[in-house]
Amino acid sequence: MAKRIKSRPQERGFILFDVVFEDGSRASNRRVPAEILGGLDGDEPARQVIAEQEEEIALKAGRPGREIQSLTRSPIIKPKPIA
Repeated sequence: MAKRIKSRPQERGFILFDVVFEDGSRASNRRVPAEILGGLDGDEPARQVIAEQEEEIALKAGRPGREIQSLTRSPIIKPKPIA
């Protein structure tokens, strides 16, 4: 039986970001659609998308939203060769 290989988020059109919030907490691998990035604004549109995601998560969790302190792209992990 063949092993199912998952496609990486980059292949599906997403860029992953690591987020540090004002309270010192972190969130890794927040997905942002690649088509909104890369213009003159660089990664700044990702801040708005991630803030909307955070607001939705906070609403579902019943807690106040967190303010974003910094935003960096997650490193792309190279797949291991199949031996």
